[in-house]
Amino acid sequence: MKILVLGSGAREHSLIMALAAEHTHTLYAAPGNAGTAELAENVALDPTNKSVVVEIARDLDVDLVVVGPEAPLVAGVADALVAEGIAVFGPSHKAAAIEGSKSFAKDVMSAAGVPTGDSETVSSEEELLAALDRMGAPFVVKADGLAAGKGVLVTQDRQAAIDHAGYYLQDGTVVVEEFLDGPEVSLFFLSDGHTVMPLAPAQDYKRAFDGDQGPNTGGMGAYSPLPWLAEDFIQQVTDTIARPTINELASRGLPFVGLLYCGLIVTDRGVRVIEFNARFGDPETQVVLARLTSALAPLLLAAANGTLAESDPPAFSDDVALTVVLASEGYPEKPHTGRLISGLEDALAIDGVTVAHAATAHTDEGLIATGGRVLSVIATGGDFDAARARAYEALEAITLEGGHYRLDIAQRVSDDHAG
Repeated sequence: MKILVLGSGAREHSLIMALAAEHTHTLYAAPGNAGTAELAENVALDPTNKSVVVEIARDLDVDLVVVGPEAPLVAGVADALVAEGIAVFGPSHKAAAIEGSKSFAKDVMSAAGVPTGDSETVSSEEELLAALDRMGAPFVVKADGLAAGKGVLVTQDRQAAIDHAGYYLQDGTVVVEEFLDGPEVSLFFLSDGHTVMPLAPAQDYKRAFDGDQGPNTGGMGAYSPLPWLAEDFIQQVTDTIARPTINELASRGLPFVGLLYCGLIVTDRGVRVIEFNARFGDPETQVVLARLTSALAPLLLAAANGTLAESDPPAFSDDVALTVVLASEGYPEKPHTGRLISGLEDALAIDGVTVAHAATAHTDEGLIATGGRVLSVIATGGDFDAARARAYEALEAITLEGGHYRLDIAQRVSDDHAG
């Protein structure tokens, strides 16, 4: 197949690595990065520009477009491609509102009977103060629209919650939620609008620093599998969350085609949805795809074409996979960019290690960092100790002035399941 992957981050590089491993595809990345260029042809374009994406897809005569980030989906890129008869893995802009609007997602969950925390959508400071008082501490405040994973604040400090909400109230509404306590799980579902098919669960780390300290980020690491989950967890989420959500969207005339990302929390009262996303998550994609042993492209195409029910479910290795994100100095507030990266060859020489580029570019001086999250170092192993040892050995081989990464990715589960 000829496949065009929209996006420029580690998620897209990981998708391209998985597709390239099938050895049967011609791959394009738009706009891509220095890593994708090694496996695909990079195409310079703005992935949110509908007409340009359609034109390029036509010119390249692609069989499938895979939309990586959320912004093109909310911009309606999938709609424009479908209108031209081009197969696309990614929902329409109206269906993508499951991520683009927290209040819309809550409405869908309520109608579908999907378990989630109580919430209120507010549009003024007066409403905000009343909602905070009703929900109580810890306070959970979320920007209603897209915020690149940084629009959420969980705090005991009422004034901090007010200040955070005030920033986003300038441009729209804010969602105040009930605080839910428990371990978080990310579970992806392929969907063709009617059929849903689960991938492997993962857990990510949002805080910038060890011990879940510091500000929220787009994600600093992840691991899979989750040995502490109940055996029937995936089936339970399929039956009570994913399928009812997809059915509810279909009943509204909004069939969801693509990847439904279920952000979940395992509470004392059962599994609850924290959020939905309308695309592959980053950095969870890196570890889920690292464990995938069956072909990815046929599943993506089946979802796009409405034939997922005829496909065999994906297969996964029993190996452990984890990823650790190397970030630029100052990330997430004010990352320093333009600094040289070295040592990648040494890192990649370590058994079981791959590296997904997130924000890199080649210059005359060498490979440089162009953003906050720079690289995702991915390692697999027979157990958590082996995978962690490989990942951190690889990170020690890489040099980026001022770069930082968490040292505790999968540490707790490694301790609990040593050997």
